Amino acid sequence: MPPRVKITKEQIVDAAVSIIRKSGLDGLNARALAQELHCSTQPILYAFATMEELKRAAYRRVDLLHTDYLMDTPPDRDPLLGIGLNYIRFAVEEPQLFRFLFQSGYAAEKNLLEMIDSAELTPVLDAMREGLGMDRQKTKDVFLTLALFAHGYASIHANNTLEYDEGLAAAHLERAFIGAVAAVSQEEETK
Repeated sequence: MPPRVKITKEQIVDAAVSIIRKSGLDGLNARALAQELHCSTQPILYAFATMEELKRAAYRRVDLLHTDYLMDTPPDRDPLLGIGLNYIRFAVEEPQLFRFLFQSGYAAEKNLLEMIDSAELTPVLDAMREGLGMDRQKTKDVFLTLALFAHGYASIHANNTLEYDEGLAAAHLERAFIGAVAAVSQEEETK
């Protein structure tokens, strides 16, 4: 008798992300995972005590994928605008994963201020701070404005069938960026 193939937690999380990418969070269940992994549900239920535990592991994985996606900006583009466009593009290219990250209730943070102080956002804020030449608090203020703008833009695309025009998105994002930087600078001058 040949040895049994062991299904690892890593493989299960990979399969969960694959299912969410194709079918959304509602498509993720033990049977769908077993089908994706070509096994019974037993290895899945052995590796993860509950489906909730598995969903949280999948969320962490997608969050890391998203951060890597955001940080992959072209060297000839302002890093801040590049990150903003990547945020929108992620929603266009991966609408199910975008919804899972930002519209499923699995985020550890409960509000924008918690999100800004999260460890996952540190590399994004560091890149922005370096690009802007501003202190951390001013960078957070600019980020918050851009995050709200980019999230709205991204959500429209992730939840509808609007045609994505990167040039138009870049122009709008740049206007929001210029306005946010000007507002933060003006606040500093009035103090």
